Amino acid sequence: MTGIDWQERRLTLKDGTEIFALHGRHAHNEGWDRPTLVLLHEALGHIDMWKDFPQLLADATGMDLLVYERRGYGRSSPISLPRPDDYLDHEGRDWVKPVLDAAGLERVVLVGHSDGGSIALIAAAALPGRVVAIITEAAHIRIDSLTTEGIVAAVELYNTTDFPEKLARYHGDRTDLVFRAWHETWLRERFQPLDLTEWVSQVRCPALIIQGADDEYGEVAQVDDIVNAIGESATGLFIPQCGHVPHLQAKQATLQAMTQFITSLNL
Repeated sequence: MTGIDWQERRLTLKDGTEIFALHGRHAHNEGWDRPTLVLLHEALGHIDMWKDFPQLLADATGMDLLVYERRGYGRSSPISLPRPDDYLDHEGRDWVKPVLDAAGLERVVLVGHSDGGSIALIAAAALPGRVVAIITEAAHIRIDSLTTEGIVAAVELYNTTDFPEKLARYHGDRTDLVFRAWHETWLRERFQPLDLTEWVSQVRCPALIIQGADDEYGEVAQVDDIVNAIGESATGLFIPQCGHVPHLQAKQATLQAMTQFITSLNL
């Protein structure tokens, strides 16, 4: 790795929760008051599942970067089931700030994929000024028909293929818990349907809302509704011939779009 020094960090929050993170710093940023890029992973995510994208994004933008594993994932503290219906609200409203505090980050640009994108939207609303911009990939603000169909298909794969073994490369003996935390929460019947519109309407910072044109987990209307709820500071981008994971399935197009957006902010 070139141009940036990566350090493993175990962030201890005030309640004792431990969060595993990688913190990349450029020497040329020392002493500058520049925001840090913070990457928020998907519902089955792990730092290693970003592959080389954090390095590429840090190199392309010249910005420092923090990528971490949320509670229950990878090497961070465990969680217990069942998850509450509104766990995304809790993650964005209650948990992003303590992680930023523990990492010593004052101003950030949040880059979130899938669940991480939804969490970024909530955190931007909850932490105005501290979150100076957001980029989301495949964020969801409600459960639509594609979301349900995609998760049902994933459950079938989990039960009939080697998908558990592949996921276990990242989550080890937590694999079943991580998978259950995802599919059981999203497929259960809810008293209150998931609707993050109220949060999204409170986002005031610049926002780039990305989705693969062939995303198997979310309708294109998700992007339109997010952009409309935020208003003129938001831009939607559909990446052609791309599914649910733009930073891997359309790496160069996604990297270019994110870099151009970040550069335009003049941070």
